[in-house]
This record gives sequence, C-alpha cells and structure tokens, in this order.
Amino acid sequence: MARVCPQCGAWCEEEPIDFTVPAVICPHCRYGEPFLRLPLFVITGASGTGKTTLAQHLPSHLPECVTLDTDILWGVLPATAEKDYIDYQDRWLFLAKHIAQNGRPVVLCGTTMPERIMGSPEHRYFSAIHILALVCDDDVLVRRLKQRPAWRGCNDEETQHRMIEFNRWHKEHAAKTEPPMTLYDTSRVTLEQTLAETRQWIYERIPTTE
Repeated sequence: MARVCPQCGAWCEEEPIDFTVPAVICPHCRYGEPFLRLPLFVITGASGTGKTTLAQHLPSHLPECVTLDTDILWGVLPATAEKDYIDYQDRWLFLAKHIAQNGRPVVLCGTTMPERIMGSPEHRYFSAIHILALVCDDDVLVRRLKQRPAWRGCNDEETQHRMIEFNRWHKEHAAKTEPPMTLYDTSRVTLEQTLAETRQWIYERIPTTE
C-alpha cells in the first residue's frame, strides 16, 4: 500500500497490482505487498435526496462498515472543475483504500459520478464499486431545498432547477453507467425505512467467509 517499497526502499510512482493475491508489486524489486481488497460503497444523488441525513445516521445502524460524508473535506482537499473533480474523488478513494485495510468496508456518502470514481486509479484497490443513487420526486426535492437555511444557497430557482435536472439524470441513466447505479426513491419513506433498506442493500454485497 505504501509508495515506498518495504522490501527495497525504492519510491514507486506507479503501483502495479497482482489481483490474484492481491498485492501491490514493486516495479524495482518485484516484491509483492499484500492488501485487503474489499468492496467500496458509494451513496450519491442530487442535493435534497437525503445523502447527508443518511450519512449521519447510518454508522450506528451499520457498525460493520466505516461510513463517511465526503463533504467534510470540501475546501481542504484539491477539487478542481477543470479535472471534473476527479482529483477530489481520487483523494477520497485513497483514504478509503487505507481505511479498508482495517478489515471494514467503506461507505462514502456524497455527490459524485461513476466516471469520476472509475477515473481514479485508486478504484483498482477495491473488489467492486457499488453505487446507490438516492432520488425523489421533483416537488419533494424542491420542498426540501426550500426548507434549508438561507446560508446553504438552495432557495434560488437556478439551483433548484439544476438539482431537478441532476435528479432526473440519475433516474434516466442509472442502468447505463459503469458501474451501474442502484436507484432508491426517498420521496415517501421514513428515515428508519431508508436506513434499514440501505443496510440490507449493503449487507447483500459484502462478501461472506464460510
């Protein structure tokens, strides 16, 4: 996992992976450093669909995983529009990769796109990428955005229209992305239902050891 080879001490700019072990291979001495290759779970969606609320409550309902809201490092990690924010996604996958070495899958909650995840070389360190896209009805989305405090900047029509379009995009393209996204409609479900069904969705995708 480290970029400094523990065998020869060389600095490794690139990290070839032997997926059969799995292990990171030093290109200098060919030493293989084994690592845990667990699935990564991503919960995304437009603003107002319920990501932040889910991120706040999911940890106590899913102790087998480490759940993190990716907004907590916004403004701290590099995030550039010119790179389609892949640099921000890359740092989060880098962190998730290292956290997963403790034997617990990581759940990242925050707005992203499948191509941003797959655009990061860090995605190779996960056995699978599972994406749950939260969606809701347009009127529900607008109502939730209007209920937010003014400092969040969600009360203007331009922002609301942009989120509606992004919400619709998930509904229309979820099955076509790589990896495909699973849709979950939060329009008329309680928080407890959402937590229970999200937990079940994750449980079904965590490898079991016999």
